[in-house]
Amino acid sequence: MSSAPPTTALPTFYWVVFGLYEPLLTILGFMGAIVDPKTAPWPAGGPPADMPLATRVTILQLGHVAGLLGLLNFFVLSACRKHLYSQPALQEKIVGALLKPLLLGDFLHIGITLWALGDSRWEIANWGGILWITVVTGFSLMIPRMTWHMGVGRYVDKRDGYPALKKH
Repeated sequence: MSSAPPTTALPTFYWVVFGLYEPLLTILGFMGAIVDPKTAPWPAGGPPADMPLATRVTILQLGHVAGLLGLLNFFVLSACRKHLYSQPALQEKIVGALLKPLLLGDFLHIGITLWALGDSRWEIANWGGILWITVVTGFSLMIPRMTWHMGVGRYVDKRDGYPALKKH
């Protein structure tokens, strides 16, 4: 006897990771940039003692964009769960449209962070706390996003859709 196929493209686990955990991380990151932009994961040598205004503004804008992406996740995923609960195929398309560019962003975020560290990137024993947090939280979002795209634990229309409702 097999279990019933999943009936939602956004089960609770994925909702918590992308709709709550990720927005919380991005909002905290933005608040951290406001409070102390020098705590960013800087390459070897750390930030300049006298940070130029352009650098400070860039860090604040980056924090703002990250926070905004987190809020978009919260509102789009909330709307999908609330208004598309009975339409898992449509829910899958909308959630996928949100998560595809974010998965690319996960790879780029971790890749650029490691690239910016130069030759010291693999000296992980020397990594500071903020750098560890950046890499670990990056993977904590990238791995679930990859599993979502692989269809793990969620409705996948091609696999779980009703044959009578499929278009020919």
